[in-house]
Amino acid sequence: MSGLLPVAEALARILGSVAHPVEAERVGIAAASGRTLAAPVAALRTQPPFPASAMDGYAVRAADLATVPARLRRVGTSAAGHGYAGRVGPGEAVRIFTGAPVPDGADAILIQEDADAEGDAVTAREGVAPGRFVRAAGLDFREGETLLLPGDTLDARRLALAAAAGHAEVAVWRRPRVAILATGDELVSPGATARWDQIVASNALALAALARSAGAEPIDLGIAGDSLPALEDAIRRAREAGADLFVTLGGASVGDHDLVQSALAREGLELGFWRVALRPGKPLMHGRLGEMLVIGLPGNPVSAIVCGMLFVVPAIRALLGDPRAGADRAEPAILGRDLAANDGRADYMRARLDTVPDQLPVAHPEQRQDSSMLSVLGQAEALLVRPPHAPAARSGDPCRIIRLDRAIL
Repeated sequence: MSGLLPVAEALARILGSVAHPVEAERVGIAAASGRTLAAPVAALRTQPPFPASAMDGYAVRAADLATVPARLRRVGTSAAGHGYAGRVGPGEAVRIFTGAPVPDGADAILIQEDADAEGDAVTAREGVAPGRFVRAAGLDFREGETLLLPGDTLDARRLALAAAAGHAEVAVWRRPRVAILATGDELVSPGATARWDQIVASNALALAALARSAGAEPIDLGIAGDSLPALEDAIRRAREAGADLFVTLGGASVGDHDLVQSALAREGLELGFWRVALRPGKPLMHGRLGEMLVIGLPGNPVSAIVCGMLFVVPAIRALLGDPRAGADRAEPAILGRDLAANDGRADYMRARLDTVPDQLPVAHPEQRQDSSMLSVLGQAEALLVRPPHAPAARSGDPCRIIRLDRAIL
């Protein structure tokens, strides 16, 4: 559509305006959950540092069990943290437990289910091959091996890996500071008494949740009324807070009460673009105020949240040095009902999913797609992505979806 920027180009311009990530800092591993790595994590030790038993049983020499039953003599015990320091000789066995070091001389584990023990006498009823149930030293990783990369988010599994590799601290990017401002005389804070002509402000809470999930520190600037002084005061507060990203909600259009662009321009905004070929969310604004990135989102709740997922979250990930910040998060699905041809805007339709194991999900777009309807978005499981000028589609045709439970990272 004339004058509207395609979604992909709008995202590319936003990401391109992120000159560099925020500063790096070192934090203790226990405080690093959800943080984004600023430097590679290489192993400081080998894991396991010794050949280890994978089962409870007896550490033996496989050659001693070439003929069974075979009688062995138990000469000691190896437990986790209390290894057997001696050597296993011909005809000998060491009682061993899972994770314990395999003693020198032994090359296999006879599991306890295949052995009978009486005092120090052990009878093997089954033979074992060399290496059976032995985890080789370095099976998991070796000292110096790179395990995690810059841009990786430290979730539970990656935290465990970094800790096991010997790291008490890690280098992460500082959490980007995201200042969020709701605008409009019609808004009141949650819990406040609304007049008959007002509504409760919900968008800022949603954007703060998105920002926090993406790894940022949200800063709530409250609600600014429809006046230039109120908006200019909020902009100054965003700057004083050291915001890396300033997100405005509403007021970015060109109506008599849409003053956000004017207030930003008076403060020195370098406008990048305004209006995107997108449904919901056409009146999207992007620019910079000095070092502060600015994204102006529509006021309609669904538009604000969808645009937050599509543009604000990638911008935060770019500030965190994530090389995958702009990655396409859509995945294949099957259309669950007929759809008419699309116009010149990309459409992100709220949809429910039918899932069957080992099959593509079936996406059922909701009949009601109004951008004010949070109830529909709240019950949806995915956004059905329809490109501009998509032809009419039939139930059963392939389609693309963004799962809402995977819309962050």
